[in-house]
Amino acid sequence: QVYLVESGGGLVQAGTSLTLSCVVSGLPDMTYHTGWFRQAPGAAREFVAAITATTHYSPHVQGRATVSRDGTKNTVFLQINDLKPEDTAQYYCAATVRLVHSERNYYSGALYEYWGRGIQVTVSS
Repeated sequence: QVYLVESGGGLVQAGTSLTLSCVVSGLPDMTYHTGWFRQAPGAAREFVAAITATTHYSPHVQGRATVSRDGTKNTVFLQINDLKPEDTAQYYCAATVRLVHSERNYYSGALYEYWGRGIQVTVSS
C-alpha cells in the first residue's frame, strides 16, 4: 500500500513562510517523482510545484517557493515564502512512478497515481 501524508498546514499571516511536508510510504526512494497541487474553494485544482531530476514551479509561486526532498526519510517538502491570501487552499502531495517524455507532464494532476488527503493552508491578510 502506498500512503502520502501531508503535514505543516494551518492558519498563518500574510507575508510569513510555511513549510509543508509529505511523507511517502510504500514506494522505494528514487522510484517516484512528487508534485504539489492545491485547490481553493470553488476553484479547480492547480499545479504548485514538482521535484524530479529538477524542480518545477507554477508562475503563482515561482520565486517564493522551494520544493525539496529528503531521500533518507522519503519526505518531500514545499516551502512558500511571502504567503499571500490567494495562497489559501487545500494542498495535496502526489506521487507517480510513471515515465514521461516531457517534464511538462509533471504539471498535470492526471499523471499522478498516488495522492495524499490534503492539508489546509489559510493565509490571513
